[in-house]
Amino acid sequence: MILHKNKSGFTLVEIMIVVAIIGLLAAIAVPNFIQARTTTRTNICVNNLRLIDAAKEQWAMENNGDTGDTPDPLPYLRGNVLPTEPQSGSYTVGVVGTPPTCSIGGTHALPVVAP
Repeated sequence: MILHKNKSGFTLVEIMIVVAIIGLLAAIAVPNFIQARTTTRTNICVNNLRLIDAAKEQWAMENNGDTGDTPDPLPYLRGNVLPTEPQSGSYTVGVVGTPPTCSIGGTHALPVVAP
C-alpha cells in the first residue's frame, strides 16, 4: 500500500512574508487615515462657523442690528439649533461684527479677510 502525502498548502515562511507585507501596509495607512480624519473635522468646524456667521449677519440685516448687538441666529439655522462641533467642543456666537469662535481653537477659526 502506497501512501501519498498531501503537499498542498503554505509554508511558514510564506505566511510570515504575507503577514509582514500586511503589517507594512497598515503602518503606512493608519497615520494617513488619522490625518485625514483630523483635517475633515477641522473643515466641518470651519464650515459650521461660516453658517453661524451667516445666520448672525442675516439676523442683523432683518432686525436692523448694529455692531455690538447680541443676535439670535437660531431661527436662521437648520432645526433652530447651533451645529454640533465634531470634536465635542462648543461654539460661541458673539456679538454682531465679531466672528463666532470654537472652543477647540487653533485652526478651528474663520479665516481673516482683509478689508
